[in-house]
Amino acid sequence: MTHSSLRAPARRSVLAAATGLAAAAASPPLPGSAPALASTPASEPPPGPDQALRRRSLRVRSDLAHATDALAVPPLPNNGDDARYPNRIGSDTRALPHDARGEVDRAAYDLALRAYETGDPADFERIPLGGTRRLLNPVGSFAVSLSGADATRFALPPTHRLDSAGRAAEAVELYWQALLRDVSFAEYRDDTAHPGILAAVEELNRLAEFDGPRANGRITPGSLFRGNALYVDTRDASGRSARSVPIHGVLDGPPVSQFLLRDAPYAAQVVPAQLRPLTARDFLTDSTEWLRVQNGEAPAGRVAYEGTARFAATGRDLATYAHFAPAAFWAAALLLGVPQAGGGGYPGLFPASVNTSNPTNPYRRSRNQVGGASTFGLPYFQSLLATGTSRTIRVAYLHKFRVHRTLRPEAYGGLVHHRVANNVAEYPVHQAVLGSRALDQSRAKFGSFLLPHAYPEGAPIHTSYSSGAAVIAAVGATLLKAFFDESLVIPDPVQPDPRDPTRLVAWTGRPLTVGGELNKLAHNYGAGRSWAGIHWRSDIAASFALGEEIAIALLRDERATFAEPFDGFRFTRFDGTQVTI
Repeated sequence: MTHSSLRAPARRSVLAAATGLAAAAASPPLPGSAPALASTPASEPPPGPDQALRRRSLRVRSDLAHATDALAVPPLPNNGDDARYPNRIGSDTRALPHDARGEVDRAAYDLALRAYETGDPADFERIPLGGTRRLLNPVGSFAVSLSGADATRFALPPTHRLDSAGRAAEAVELYWQALLRDVSFAEYRDDTAHPGILAAVEELNRLAEFDGPRANGRITPGSLFRGNALYVDTRDASGRSARSVPIHGVLDGPPVSQFLLRDAPYAAQVVPAQLRPLTARDFLTDSTEWLRVQNGEAPAGRVAYEGTARFAATGRDLATYAHFAPAAFWAAALLLGVPQAGGGGYPGLFPASVNTSNPTNPYRRSRNQVGGASTFGLPYFQSLLATGTSRTIRVAYLHKFRVHRTLRPEAYGGLVHHRVANNVAEYPVHQAVLGSRALDQSRAKFGSFLLPHAYPEGAPIHTSYSSGAAVIAAVGATLLKAFFDESLVIPDPVQPDPRDPTRLVAWTGRPLTVGGELNKLAHNYGAGRSWAGIHWRSDIAASFALGEEIAIALLRDERATFAEPFDGFRFTRFDGTQVTI
């Protein structure tokens, strides 16, 4: 993976051009003007409003389809590991049959490759599995999306090679996260005396290839494990270069987003912010159980929950939150709300007197109307969150199954274990992880060199790159920034009480904005999977940029359908630059 300091995010110019084409072809008329229609013979009566809508609908659908078809198809390079190793140790092979060392049955993997190439559901049914767990929706990557661009139009830079120092640095971070899963986030401050945090900071600062965000050029306790975004550098025609940037707002304030710490109003009900914390138990540190999970057998271990709910206060808590699909962005939309007619609506974070909608929302300027479920109202926004989830997973799964097939951290941990414990010298694990303090401490605590996981089943049965959770989070955050006023300062910010995380206490510091806390919410959800041990940092960072582009494509198409006079969706990207759709 090559990094540069160029400022052009992935495919911005291509999408901007398509946006302009679609808007020019299909933008709604201003009030009082006649819609542009095909010419009508003088002998025919003028078309009525229903006929005009039918004609405009056809024109918009056609124009958007042609605009999408005109988008360039970007190169989709991978890191070469799938072809580099005949035994496929650089690829994700979980749920297929493996030998005693965890190397895949090559005939089974060849059948999987054929299915990934053809997309024929029958070919997927011919793949022999090693246990009871099944492949997670690979045929979904062949679905056609009628809103937003199709999955082939979105690029990811190649991820780190198996034998690289960059991959090893990310592994060192994951071993430290496993060791520090149950440490309170209150300890992640620059004056901390926590020995584990200080050791992690010291070691990651020595790894030149580590790509985490820095404060004044260094990893600090306050920046440790926080997030970055990885954009394709479009000035490199090969698609192999990338640029890494800290996510705007993620280094501000407490590690946990304000949107995860507030109960969300849901009509007459409340969505509570507290969660049921998992007990401090880790999994996949036994080689027999590790191999069972690689084969796709049901795990022998089970999670257990503590008896008292609390606010997210540790890395394990974020892993717990991210284990299954949470209502994070749905709840954030409720917290922000949109004032309704007659002064009603959800108070959320702001009183009803504060208009939380994006300044470009056309109903901010209307005297007689408000937005609703059709357009520009809270139900409409929430519907796009659901649509965005399915559309983005189609793109993510194309990259997972058909382009990259990157091995999961749990499989990499198996290579580390066999290299050190069983002297398998041909496994090309970099010395940066083999000689790390994190690996030594993990071996002392857990009894093996395997990577400890928070989930007994390890990762879902699809490959590591991109991260489905992170790309969903990125789409959710981007859409909400387009819908709501991201510049608003969140009143009365809070954090879990360091002495009692069942309570919230005030947080004081620089102002926290809606946009920054939405970005942080995306990071919390994506990084929760790293805290669990199932994703690499680069999986999440690249997925933030990918999800942002998918959301932009979806918003581009939505804009063309509106009848309201509308100046476009305007918001700030993860890298801090402004965009208007």
